[in-house]
Amino acid sequence: MSLKPKLISFKLCPYVQRSVITLLEKKVPHDIEYIDLENKPDWFLKISPLGKVPVLVVNDRVLFESAVINEYLDETNPPSLHPSDAFDKAENRAYIEFVSSLLVHFYLLSTSKDEQTFEAKKKDLANGLSRLEQLIKLPFFNGEKLSLLDTSTAPLLTRLLLIEKNTGIQLIPDELKKVRSYAEKVTSLDSVKKSVVSDFESLFVGYLKKKSEYLATRLT
Repeated sequence: MSLKPKLISFKLCPYVQRSVITLLEKKVPHDIEYIDLENKPDWFLKISPLGKVPVLVVNDRVLFESAVINEYLDETNPPSLHPSDAFDKAENRAYIEFVSSLLVHFYLLSTSKDEQTFEAKKKDLANGLSRLEQLIKLPFFNGEKLSLLDTSTAPLLTRLLLIEKNTGIQLIPDELKKVRSYAEKVTSLDSVKKSVVSDFESLFVGYLKKKSEYLATRLT
């Protein structure tokens, strides 16, 4: 008997959110179990080789890493959210990794202790977003059809817009008009809105207050 897949999650993790969005877009029945990453249960450490979320449990078998989980969900729940052209598909996979690098810049920005560090990471993010600006076709990354690249980029965009909303600090420069339009479109999707817990914004703001001495002074 096949059981519903279960995603092991942390409420604020952007990588988990990638897989939740994909599950919702694919309309895959699933369960989510939240854990505290600062106090990881022993059972979780036994099934997660890297000790990180997300972890997807399917009939007692385990997958880890969001990109791998999303590929599995895409292959087992057609139609595919990848482009049909082989090069376009490979390029999308490459840019999923690129967006992962932007999430690292974002993490460093969101935990900045001082203005100098914050501004440096803000510049790194803007440079990365400038590269995306050259490729986005709108309304989604590849044009009319939603893709795994979109489900993987949405968590970053969600967090950028929330920091802008709660601090007044602009993280998407005015000249990146495609990125701004793309961010507003993707974050308005039901699958993205429902991919986080109901109190996500307050939890996220609380995280920023705790982790960033600089942003804590700017939060409204």
